[in-house]
Amino acid sequence: MNAVHKLSLSALALGAIAAGCASPLPPNIELEPERPNFLVIVADDQRFDTMAYMPRTQERIFNQGIAFGNAYVTTARCSPSRASILTGMYAHNHNVRLNSDPFDQETIVQNLDEAGYYTGLVGKYVNTYPASPEDPPLPEFDYWIGMTSGPDSAAYYDPTLNVNGTATPHTGYQTDILRDYAVEFIDQASRQDDPFFLLFTPYAPHLPARPAPGDDQLYPDLPPHEPPNFNPADMSGKPQWMQELPFLSPDQIESIHGDRRRQLQTLNGLDTAVDMILDKLEAQGELDNTVVFYISDNGLFWGEQRLPIGKIYAYEESARVPFAVRYPPLVPAPRREETVVANIDIAPTIYDLAGLPPPDFVDGMSLRPFLQNDPNPKWRDYTLIEGWPTNVAYVGSSPPFQTIRAGQYEYTETEGDLAELYDLAADPYQLQNQINSPDYTAVLKQFQAYLANARKTIPAP
Repeated sequence: MNAVHKLSLSALALGAIAAGCASPLPPNIELEPERPNFLVIVADDQRFDTMAYMPRTQERIFNQGIAFGNAYVTTARCSPSRASILTGMYAHNHNVRLNSDPFDQETIVQNLDEAGYYTGLVGKYVNTYPASPEDPPLPEFDYWIGMTSGPDSAAYYDPTLNVNGTATPHTGYQTDILRDYAVEFIDQASRQDDPFFLLFTPYAPHLPARPAPGDDQLYPDLPPHEPPNFNPADMSGKPQWMQELPFLSPDQIESIHGDRRRQLQTLNGLDTAVDMILDKLEAQGELDNTVVFYISDNGLFWGEQRLPIGKIYAYEESARVPFAVRYPPLVPAPRREETVVANIDIAPTIYDLAGLPPPDFVDGMSLRPFLQNDPNPKWRDYTLIEGWPTNVAYVGSSPPFQTIRAGQYEYTETEGDLAELYDLAADPYQLQNQINSPDYTAVLKQFQAYLANARKTIPAP
């Protein structure tokens, strides 16, 4: 594909061809420029503060593109977040609020497929997907290697995967297997006349994490992770349901430290996979013509706020994620951007760079102004984070909430409970709720107005 790309004509030019017009194109009719490929990498439950354990990915994507320091997922749960990535929609609009909810919304993949892109999935599609004659792979994908809904699909070793509609047992380490399929896809895609889209979504580093062979000896001297908000003594500024959380037990703390080490070890295999996929793109002459996104579907608690594991809530450890975009034609020099962005911005960015109009239902915005380093980017005033905490690990269920994230502040309203306002510049661990502080009266009013504005189009929590 590095030699020839399909070029699209304007509607007027296509009409002339359809009418049998043999005359040259009018001088004001031009072919659209070469369309880029897209590689979207979605890690599973990877925290924003773990990229140091993926040095090759850090160097090749984050340090060669634009790294977003304040990137969030609008619902910190696997399926809702992945649905938002694929649609550019908030969960209250695509209606995937829980992992078990069905997903039938129009996606970026369908539109790229209709526009002539060669499309592939390697890994999780939203969550899992059956492998049966009654449930064939989605037709918009030309290549499909998915997690099945069977018990062995998410196994780190010897998984059963949905290979183009057939449940197929595999031998080996899951991340390595998926990596090899991604490399195969790129090999096939590079022989097409069309650009390609690949969604690479491995299970790593989701718990229960199991590192690749030999990686279980990494980080033998890893210090315990106990930041100021780890198992805090004072929960008085939190919603009532959180104030009632027990202190973490010694056994829970030991388990958290073990889970953390295994997750960080597991990231090494993912780092290797990303590196080899980029090597393949480079070998095929496609690397610099491919827009590479790296993001996680959500973060994970490691004992912060007395939450032993899990996600869903809007605190930094759960909703903030690593996020970077590499695309040299627009980002020739690496840089870091601190504006608040979100997973809902990936789909509209892809529409924009592919030259496609975004559907009317898209909630996110194209990241092009940041990629181009626009000195005065037009951007939204706030980002909404929302959650419906049902069946949360070690917590059970708690009231739904809605959060406004903008600038250095985060404001949350939990149904029937205490609201929260945090100044993340002064209080990055979210220990001091400023909801009743006279110093933050103006900020509180502004963020209450933001949330009231957001609620004009969505149900109250």
